[in-house]
Amino acid sequence: MQHAHRITRLSALALGITGALAFGQIHASGFQLKENSVKSLGNAFAGSGVKTGDSSVVVNNPATMTQFEGTTMQADVTVIDLSAEFQGEGFDVIGQPLTGGNGGQAGDTTPVPALSVVHKLDNGLALGAMVSVPFGLKTEYEPGWVGRYYAATSEAQIVDVTFSAAVDVIPDHLSVGIGAIYSSADVTLSKAVDFGTLLFGNPATRPLPFARPQARDGFADVSGDDTGFGWILGVNLRPTDKLSIGLTHRSEIDYELEGEVDWTVPQDVSAVFSSSPTTRVLFQDGAVRANLTTPATTTLAVAYQFSERLMLAATYAETGWESLQEVRIDFVNPDPDSVEQFQWDTTRFSSIGGEFKLSNAWTLRAGYAFDETPTTVAHRTPRLPDEDRQWYSLGATWQLSDALDINLAYTHIKPDEPQIAITTPPAAGGQRLFGSFDSEVNLYGVSAQYRF
Repeated sequence: MQHAHRITRLSALALGITGALAFGQIHASGFQLKENSVKSLGNAFAGSGVKTGDSSVVVNNPATMTQFEGTTMQADVTVIDLSAEFQGEGFDVIGQPLTGGNGGQAGDTTPVPALSVVHKLDNGLALGAMVSVPFGLKTEYEPGWVGRYYAATSEAQIVDVTFSAAVDVIPDHLSVGIGAIYSSADVTLSKAVDFGTLLFGNPATRPLPFARPQARDGFADVSGDDTGFGWILGVNLRPTDKLSIGLTHRSEIDYELEGEVDWTVPQDVSAVFSSSPTTRVLFQDGAVRANLTTPATTTLAVAYQFSERLMLAATYAETGWESLQEVRIDFVNPDPDSVEQFQWDTTRFSSIGGEFKLSNAWTLRAGYAFDETPTTVAHRTPRLPDEDRQWYSLGATWQLSDALDINLAYTHIKPDEPQIAITTPPAAGGQRLFGSFDSEVNLYGVSAQYRF
């Protein structure tokens, strides 16, 4: 029957999980997490790829590992305190205001750990290993908020285990390094589903008393995971004793996420779907698949040691977010694929900072960075209320002994005001959401490094 087929065609977009894999955080480009080193956080990651006293170079530039001696172990924890509050309004397909509040405080407090080790062999070869979280997110809106058809809860993390090796090509002047990445991705996301609008859009079901926009909300919860492999290449050039230049490239990593969709369908809506063999199979719990590619990143880092006490550094990085042009959710059940265009573009991160050795026990750091967003107002969603942002960083190292030091860092990140202007096509539900986010991020880091 043609009305049943119409519901089938509508279901992919009406279900409300399109774009589920385009998760993100406000504090970094796209959903990138830079927080793998508290020492580097203290000066906004300026020169992070050429720091000889920071074993996170395992991933930031493995070529720098040749400048280490013996064995160095480092444990880092950075706590991300994200604040994001929406102000705006929305309308359904017939022009009624979307009900609900502003979603409350969508941000959360999330710890991001990292663990690294570097060992220099007697033959000059340096080996390293690191566990880090290069991408991730955790945000949650209050139930029933005005933007519930676009986002409810978003929780995701990508964990890397990296093994690196480095060797001097020209001793004391040029080294090269390479790393292999084993990566695990885990995603869980949810949002409300406007079944009332779906039934309203079908002339056969429109006469039903609950076939009205916003009259019958359901829920969709999607989870998926996969593993992938990537690589890192690095070069460290030291033309003089004071100047270090590092160039690093991290590859894209492909994931074929597989998981489950969990539907919550109101009982009377479920009865309507069950009345036809064509629609009976829709909105049933089952398996889902989606492809996700995390971007390649190329980073240039420079550091200059002006004196025994003062070092200045800078970093410039480009992240190839062209890897995220669209998100396609493939349902093993008969629900059609759900597709959303993102059309993200390359972002640039620039930072400058330095450190000053105040005494034998204390080293102070500071830095500033500017970080671009990959998205625009045309494609921005509440899952990623992302904008260009500025970093203001402070840090310190307390050296307790020749073998042990403790590191502290604080960064305040202030994004430009993210604007939301989403207009969903009538065939996909017809909702519209307009507004902006008042957001900021505070990062608190602590780490310990032990050398033996």
